[in-house]
Amino acid sequence: MNSADLGRRVGVPSTALFTDQYELTMVQAALKAGTADRRSVFEAFTRRLPEGRRYGVVAGIGRVLDAVENFHFDDEMLTFLRDQNVVDGPTLAYLADYRFSGDIWGYPEGEVYFPGSPILRVEGSFAECVLLETVILSILNHDSAIAAAASRMSAAAGGRGLIEMGARRTHELSAVASARAAYIGGFDTTSDLAAGFRYNIPTVGTSAHAFTLLHDSERDAFRAQVDSLGRDTTLLVDTYDVTAAVRTAVEVAGTELGAVRIDSGDLLLVAHRVRQQLDELGATGTKIVVTSDLDEYAIASLAAAPVDAYGVGTQLVTGSGQPTCSMVYKLVARAGSADPADPLRPVAKKSLGAKTSIGGRKWAARPLDEDGVAEAEVIGTGPVPPELADRQLLVELVRDGEVVAAAREPLDAARERHIAARAGLPMSAMQLSRGEPVLPTLYV
Repeated sequence: MNSADLGRRVGVPSTALFTDQYELTMVQAALKAGTADRRSVFEAFTRRLPEGRRYGVVAGIGRVLDAVENFHFDDEMLTFLRDQNVVDGPTLAYLADYRFSGDIWGYPEGEVYFPGSPILRVEGSFAECVLLETVILSILNHDSAIAAAASRMSAAAGGRGLIEMGARRTHELSAVASARAAYIGGFDTTSDLAAGFRYNIPTVGTSAHAFTLLHDSERDAFRAQVDSLGRDTTLLVDTYDVTAAVRTAVEVAGTELGAVRIDSGDLLLVAHRVRQQLDELGATGTKIVVTSDLDEYAIASLAAAPVDAYGVGTQLVTGSGQPTCSMVYKLVARAGSADPADPLRPVAKKSLGAKTSIGGRKWAARPLDEDGVAEAEVIGTGPVPPELADRQLLVELVRDGEVVAAAREPLDAARERHIAARAGLPMSAMQLSRGEPVLPTLYV
């Protein structure tokens, strides 16, 4: 299935107020100082991966492009800013005409990243770039965290099916973004219809325990579901007694029953028993789906179980314990004016501890060893060495304020890119045990 952004909206028409107030007050002060139009380069990156993680996953780039396109201040917003005395009259006039007119380069969705990777590079005037900081970080931090969790779960699943079903465990709009990020990270389907509507992600769903409890008997519930959805449906078999339910399910649907779902108990033990029972009843093609608060560790523990698919909710949409990637958005270079001939000067915060950053407009490349396995994340600010020219990671996303055609791609492209990027890492990247980033970051 070619999953693509269908352009159907489930959010808000403008992203301009998805920002922190100090972005606007900085613009006001810079306008008054005459520095707002200085050519500037901002970069989004993370100083470290979440504790114990070996790689990160880039997700949310497509949503960032939407956010940039929809970042404009309408009359109602400007009235709010004026009435709340957030900014002054000249700044309101600037915001009224705001449209991003700069350039954006970044890692494509599905790519992996490491500490220091310049995941997104935003270039333009100081004012137009700084206004985008909060919404860019909001999207990238959330979506990349979900995609990283999904990737770990996908690796643990070893090719078995994965269903995203966390909509009821997060904000309603976050649920849509989570399903999108999970699909990029390796999940196959989602239970969330808004995600299917917005992004054409395949949707699935059958019934909950409430449906069984509604009927006078489990047999009546199964009969009603099969009559409505067909023999290929998935019947939930752990409302009462699993063994009795499996027997009844096959009696009602026949050996053509599509699947049974187990949502409680010792999943490893129950899955083996259910598989044996299904085979004895002649339902050898009936699949087993397990749910119940799964994470990558629980999925890995079921590797030896006769399970065909996993449904994951809470742990997925909360990043499996790491709900953010701690990405930051920093000014790394700026000119003394808006003149394109005025050279960019590297700038960086000087700080004690772990909050230092490296100035300069950066490129990134990932060389391979003789076996085609990635060796390092190489980051530089000068000319790209010839031997790394064809290994560069950043791609053009926005030119002169317009999203470039190649930046709009189906989610399947990002999903396939992630599979390839993960496969190109050292094998230790697939380990779930805590460890350091699987690639070193080298600055040249």
